[in-house]
Amino acid sequence: MKTMTCRQLGGPCDQEFKGETADDIINAQDRHLRDAARGGDESHVPAHEDMKKRWLNPIKGMGWYRGIKKDFAALPEIET
Repeated sequence: MKTMTCRQLGGPCDQEFKGETADDIINAQDRHLRDAARGGDESHVPAHEDMKKRWLNPIKGMGWYRGIKKDFAALPEIET
């Protein structure tokens, strides 16, 4: 299990997400951004908009995805 923050994934806060894979953490952050933006947290709106538009440009989206996977792979395992 590894941990990344919203900020490490391009968001505005230090909310932590734990997961076995980078995809687990990406999905958790996507839910966090959606919930925060819908809840009126204006600081999360730009990152939420970026998330929604991420795959409109597949090359740019894959670059972001590969970068996150690389960052995730470099993190130490945490004990649960």
